[in-house]
Amino acid sequence: MTIGRSMSMNSIGRHKRWTTAPTALIVVGCLLFGLVGSAVAQVDTVSNLPGITVETSVDRAEMFIGDLITYRLTITYDSTYELVPPPLGANLGAFDVKDYQTDIITRLDDGRIRSENVFTLSTFTTGDYVIPPIPALFNLPDGGRKMVLSEAVPITVNSLLGSESDSADIRPLKPPKPPEAFARDPREKFIYGGVAMFVSLIAALLLWRRFRRKKSSSDPVDRRTRWEIAFERLALLKEQNLVAQELYKQYYIELTEIAREYLGRMYAVDILEMTTDEFLQAFHEISLPGELYGAMHSFFDHADLVKFAKYIPDSARAEADFDVVHDLVEAVRVDHERRRQTEIAITSDTNKKQDTMTEVAG
Repeated sequence: MTIGRSMSMNSIGRHKRWTTAPTALIVVGCLLFGLVGSAVAQVDTVSNLPGITVETSVDRAEMFIGDLITYRLTITYDSTYELVPPPLGANLGAFDVKDYQTDIITRLDDGRIRSENVFTLSTFTTGDYVIPPIPALFNLPDGGRKMVLSEAVPITVNSLLGSESDSADIRPLKPPKPPEAFARDPREKFIYGGVAMFVSLIAALLLWRRFRRKKSSSDPVDRRTRWEIAFERLALLKEQNLVAQELYKQYYIELTEIAREYLGRMYAVDILEMTTDEFLQAFHEISLPGELYGAMHSFFDHADLVKFAKYIPDSARAEADFDVVHDLVEAVRVDHERRRQTEIAITSDTNKKQDTMTEVAG
């Protein structure tokens, strides 16, 4: 039996209407979606929107450690809205992602669009957990933005031991030691004080000598183009052969850093302190070439699952993601060169016109 949560402007069968989730979970969901940051536009969070239904469900509300559960997020919305794919990689609470399918799009007979995201989850710790609310961001026809939060889903994880404890043999606590056991030799403070003073003097001397020494030469500057640097980093990453060693987390950490730093430098966006969702929102406002934004969004969502949700991808997908980043670097390079040549041509024409006007005036 599937246990679900839903919200809607209309009465939707047997599903429950959306109610206010716990305040702490809403704050976590909002922060994960990147509402904080200068690069993200102001977004209003509302309880519902006309023509939109957001449903969350699990196939069971109780499980034993190591069991697999299926979590489903279904967003049905009017075609006049544009759904920004929700952030899912780092927003599934304490659960590990074992498998997933995202952005399963279906066009319904009434003209609305249904987007489904299905996750197979597991955990190896007992207790009462909550899958946090997932934020669904919509671009409105009037240019505004509204966010709707799904309802949190509670899950109880039971121990296989059949008791409240995960341990079959717990020893009683030892009695506290008497105060006399903690008494210390008063001479120790003078010894430690002398050692600390000596270390401080040595550190101060080293710092003084460091700042006193003049630099003989300035730091070297890498004068290569940004894409040359990115291509070199990709080549070095491939030589590490991390996929064959199944070091997927390290592989995706380095691969995403290459893509983020390259895009940040090419488009002059400060990405150092941005979360993935803030990063994607910042580039949603930038005119990227072709279908680059969609491919980039899918890549970063998948990478977050590997880095933060312990998802283990197959080697073919990992290799394909390397090609995605390589193609991203090349597409941005070609677009940059095209725009640069256009600017040069415009500047040249402007200078010619000014020279002609000067000659006529003379």
